[in-house]
Amino acid sequence: MVAKNILFTLACAAAVAATPAPSKDKPPKVPKECATFDYEKLSLREVGARNTLDWRIWLELNGEVISFWHDVPIYPDEKNKNVVSMVVEIPRWTDAKIETRRPEPFNPIFHDDKKEKPRFVESVWPHKSYPFLYGSIPQTWENPNVKHNFTNFVGDKDPMDVIDISETNGYVGQVRKVKVLGGIAMADSEETDWKVLAIDVNDPLAPLVNDFKDLEKYRPNLTQQVYDWFTYYKVPRGDPVNPIIGDKWQDASFIVETIEESNRYWQDLVSGKEDPGKIRIEQTSNPDLKSWVSCKDAHKKYDVPKKSKVKDAAPRPEQYDHWYYLDANKNLIQLPASS
Repeated sequence: MVAKNILFTLACAAAVAATPAPSKDKPPKVPKECATFDYEKLSLREVGARNTLDWRIWLELNGEVISFWHDVPIYPDEKNKNVVSMVVEIPRWTDAKIETRRPEPFNPIFHDDKKEKPRFVESVWPHKSYPFLYGSIPQTWENPNVKHNFTNFVGDKDPMDVIDISETNGYVGQVRKVKVLGGIAMADSEETDWKVLAIDVNDPLAPLVNDFKDLEKYRPNLTQQVYDWFTYYKVPRGDPVNPIIGDKWQDASFIVETIEESNRYWQDLVSGKEDPGKIRIEQTSNPDLKSWVSCKDAHKKYDVPKKSKVKDAAPRPEQYDHWYYLDANKNLIQLPASS
């Protein structure tokens, strides 16, 4: 009997030892407003005057601020890697250089600057500035610490850029779902700068095209026009023609794989495996990571304004009100100086 009691005691002790102790670092609970991402529950918080450096747009989910870059899921459906989310930064036929701000909490949209003045893009005939919707793919990162196998250049530190050739126009801060059709790799200052070609899933053309080559039947010469635009759009400001690595569009399957790779780099960034440097990696959707913050803390801890306060837009510089013309060799045509 004594032996049985001893064995029972030893068995109980072993069972207790095998049971994991409750974690002292239990992940915090995500507020219900931010617990589930819903495209239909997104809104924008805009503060300041457009065409100024103080202007900002934050993304809201159920009225709480989240990050355009780190909280919008890259894939609307994880099972379909051909469709990605897109953050619209520059609507078609507009010229303000709008971007997602890397070194600011929650990565709001802002007006990029050069020499402490808002940047604009010249219109090169026959296009009125950007001839497509332009933006970025959330949860991607062009890693500056790794040379891409295709380009042999490191990344430019930004999320991947995306072009939407849909018929419908968008607006700054809009989040939409787009189908990947291909892409080109620009070598911008010897950094990899991908431009992904895509189309909104709700566009009537979307079901008919799966690759950039399919566009020629329905949109003749569109891909060539877009390709050429990226080579020469900086010429009016005095820059040389942009080189395109590989000298052609890359197909959809290759770009889908490239996006997946960029997503893995982003995961390394927000998880702390990569040094973020000046990049702010606060995110509100994954409490298992050290980069997690509560969406309820945007105003209290990070001084994000509580509500929108839009001011009248500042005037644009006059030089962006007319077209610039290039010759057959993509040199800027300038009129002779008047005597």
